[in-house]
Amino acid sequence: MPHDLERPDLYIDGAWVAPRKGESFEQHEASTGQRLGSAAMAGTDDVDDAVAAARRALTGEWGRLTAAERSAAILRFADELKKRGRDTSALVSRENGMPIALSGMVNGFGPAVITRYYGELAAGLDAEDIRPSPTGGDTVVLHRPVGVIGAVTPWNYPQPLAIMKIAPALAAGCTVVLKPPPETGLDGYVIADAVHAAGLPAGVVNVLAGGREVGAHLVGHPGVDKVAFTGSTLAGRTIGETAGRLLRPVTLELGGKSVSLVLDDADLGLFASKILEVSLPNNGQTCHAATRILAPRSRYAEVVDLVTDVVGGAVVGDPLDPATQIGPVVTAAQRDRVLSYVELGRQTARLTTGGSAAGEAGWFVEPAVFADVDNSSPIAQEEIFGPVLVVTPYDDVDDAVAIANDSDFGLGGVVWSADAERGFDVAARIETGSVGVNHYELHINAPFGGVKSSGLGRELGPEGVEPYLRTQSIYRR
Repeated sequence: MPHDLERPDLYIDGAWVAPRKGESFEQHEASTGQRLGSAAMAGTDDVDDAVAAARRALTGEWGRLTAAERSAAILRFADELKKRGRDTSALVSRENGMPIALSGMVNGFGPAVITRYYGELAAGLDAEDIRPSPTGGDTVVLHRPVGVIGAVTPWNYPQPLAIMKIAPALAAGCTVVLKPPPETGLDGYVIADAVHAAGLPAGVVNVLAGGREVGAHLVGHPGVDKVAFTGSTLAGRTIGETAGRLLRPVTLELGGKSVSLVLDDADLGLFASKILEVSLPNNGQTCHAATRILAPRSRYAEVVDLVTDVVGGAVVGDPLDPATQIGPVVTAAQRDRVLSYVELGRQTARLTTGGSAAGEAGWFVEPAVFADVDNSSPIAQEEIFGPVLVVTPYDDVDDAVAIANDSDFGLGGVVWSADAERGFDVAARIETGSVGVNHYELHINAPFGGVKSSGLGRELGPEGVEPYLRTQSIYRR
């Protein structure tokens, strides 16, 4: 099911409509810099139309469905996403440079699995919770949809991060206005294709790509009942301010600077085999990437050499080649941003490999490793969002935990130890929303989200549907 690379229309109220101002964004292929296609870009008037359609859908056919009927509709949506998965994953790789081996899982396979999970969960969400009162009578607690959801998503994992909002929102009975970013607008409209093919009622899911002005208009729109956002901490703070002023619930999944903490008893062979997977997934364009590696002084040189060898030997190339481990970053501007951090790092740390622009075309950066990095330096504290790792020594476990927690962020992380129980105990001391022992990955049945400047709220798991529900208590005698 090859996808159209020219998408002149927005998806609003169950139909494809031209943007009111007729604007589009010309997209370029990350690996070549050549034109890939164009995606319709919304204006604020288009947002108004989409929100109005979503509000009508709340009280229309969608709002009248039983939980079982809503579940069946979501499962049809999952099936349509699955049909498109192979081509969608390739499209995303062309848009943002994600290696196809990863994209096939997260952009191809993952969205359908997440949607099916929430489709099955939806079937039981209409149950009443009856609570007897000690003074007589009882209280019936009902769970109602919050309403219209404004979902604003980023370009790095465009399909799963959108579905992590849409699927639980639909399970709860909400309606959605999704604003994908311009950089991955093409694959955003594939979600609309699947919605349409699944026969979801008009207005239940609306998709309109757009820039910051459009996102801000959606976030502050009086017809929106809740905002779900994934993106930078800076943008998240602005959205949080708007939501706070409006007393509007908001979920914020923001930036990270996670640690990969190597304990003195760690199996370095296992650690080496997972470095690229946990520290440089998607070319480092991953919010939970464990880009700060902490190593004991007793094994520091060994760890630095190992990380340098693995990263220096990574296969850099065409993201559509299954052998590629590191592809290009998403845009020329992002490449230049990453390279500026490399130059900053050269001033205070030791570059052991990589750090230059690579290739004659596209936006490639040779993956870089810095050793002898002080945790207070910008390359250790700021989210670079590219293929740059830093290695910092520590004295003992208490020192390692202190360094790990000396960060504005708290999203992911991993602890390496031959003793799983010891690794668990150390992991529990790290101030972060999620952390692994001897590996790191997200599971659809477990909550994911951050603390500190990494955000508010949780997605995935049964906890992921809770932000899209409001409770109503009915007291009776």
